[in-house]
Amino acid sequence: MEAQQYRKLWWDIILATVCFSVVPLFVLGGVIYHQFSVSYTAKIMDDMKTLAENRASSIDLFLEERISQLTGLANTHSVQQLQNEDFLNKVFNVIQTRSKSFLDLGVIDEEGNHLAYVGPYYSILKKGNYQDEKWFHEVMVTGVYVSDVFLGFRKIPHFIIAVMVREKNQSWVLRATIDSDIIDNIVRAAWIGKKGDAFIINRENVLQTTPRFGGKVMEPPKAPEFAAATGAMVEEMDFRGETFLYATSIIKLKKWVLVMREAPTEQLTPLLQARFLAALIALGGVVLIIIGAYFTTRAMMKELQRMDRKKAASDEMAIQSSKMAALGKMAAGIAHEINNPLAVIGEKAGWMKDLLGMEDVAKSENFQALSDAVTKIEYHVVRAKTLTHRLLGFARRMEPMAARININEILDESIEFLKNEARYRSIDIQTNYAPDLPLTTTDQAQLQQVFLNIINNGIDAIGKDGEITINTRLTKKNNEISVEISDNGPGMPKEVLQKIFDPFFTTKEVGKGTGLGLSISYSIMEKLGGRIMVASEEGSGTTFTIYLPVR
Repeated sequence: MEAQQYRKLWWDIILATVCFSVVPLFVLGGVIYHQFSVSYTAKIMDDMKTLAENRASSIDLFLEERISQLTGLANTHSVQQLQNEDFLNKVFNVIQTRSKSFLDLGVIDEEGNHLAYVGPYYSILKKGNYQDEKWFHEVMVTGVYVSDVFLGFRKIPHFIIAVMVREKNQSWVLRATIDSDIIDNIVRAAWIGKKGDAFIINRENVLQTTPRFGGKVMEPPKAPEFAAATGAMVEEMDFRGETFLYATSIIKLKKWVLVMREAPTEQLTPLLQARFLAALIALGGVVLIIIGAYFTTRAMMKELQRMDRKKAASDEMAIQSSKMAALGKMAAGIAHEINNPLAVIGEKAGWMKDLLGMEDVAKSENFQALSDAVTKIEYHVVRAKTLTHRLLGFARRMEPMAARININEILDESIEFLKNEARYRSIDIQTNYAPDLPLTTTDQAQLQQVFLNIINNGIDAIGKDGEITINTRLTKKNNEISVEISDNGPGMPKEVLQKIFDPFFTTKEVGKGTGLGLSISYSIMEKLGGRIMVASEEGSGTTFTIYLPVR
């Protein structure tokens, strides 16, 4: 049950540590990632918007340059000069040397007839009349016109720039076809990534350039409609099950709309990588927190268990001391109560012995039986007196008789008392004394009684043919002298080991022990400020360790 409680506490501490560590980690990581995501996405959109505006500005600049060229040409030459096709061809060649953007050049009168034409479609366009064409009416009204892509007489998509000139009493138009590949190339420069696209649409949502993915010029694009766009903007939109970033910018000269498309997965790849890295770091942090919590908590549990064991040992010693004090009071009362009847029995036994010496009683047939009975009474009275004397000694709270003693010498004297008994039983007593033991102040007689009790118990436990080892040393950490008395007897089971200091508990045969020797020794060591520890296992002998402070 105790092990289950420790394990539950262990898991509770681990879970609490992990929760209070991981939750802030994830909250902080989430906030940082969110801020980074917002900032990075805003930067991507700003960059995309800037690119769209730059591309639109490039197209506006290209168209303005072409208009400026045509306007300059029309205003520096008369219609008589330009309607001469040889002269017009020379002018066209000069323009082509500086810019390859013009495909042809034509001079048209105010009735829509071609006065002169230079270009690859001479046979088709020279006899053409543009009086009914929309662009012709526009240029005659506005003076400058840039057309949408249309088919015209050529029957192929193209667009033109035309300028109207008033000369004397007549008006005429200088018209040029623009190479649309140049516009396409400017737009293609905005294709980014594998899924990026860019194209131009007019206000009727008709393509003016060829997109990268699907769709043809003069057809609606395969994209959301942006014909009504009024300025530069960037937004994320879903189209046909896919999500893209769309940017728009207005081409001012024609009010065309430049549309750019980019895949978020491509543009936001660094953000996704940052998210993956953040997740990896968070996972690594969680693993480190769990490992740290595991080992830290395990160390805490070990320390807690050690402290609990120490506390249990202290509680046990306190209980033992309390038990000894209570028993001492009881033993003193019992000893006094028993001593009085014993004195009477001893006195009567002596009187009976005196009567047996009389002549008449000596002649009795039962004399010997009576004599043996009186002798046994006296023996057991003496034995009972010895027991009560020990009880009184156990109960008596005498102050120790202080004297400076050498522990090694006290042990030698104690061994001397028991040497004959040990030799008779073939038990060898080995000593291994520390030579530098300091002298200490204590009660020599009481300490010797402790040594005698423990060594004598070791001899009884071995029985015959064994060994007792006595070691002494100084423990500098606690400034104590330790005496280890070990025997190679049968040892004691755990249930016996827990009771050996209890009064009247003995493992000896009936009549051979009183069960007070170790109890008295325990009480003596308490009075002397020391302690007794015991370690034993069945089949491995027993070791008593006596600790005495150096004073």
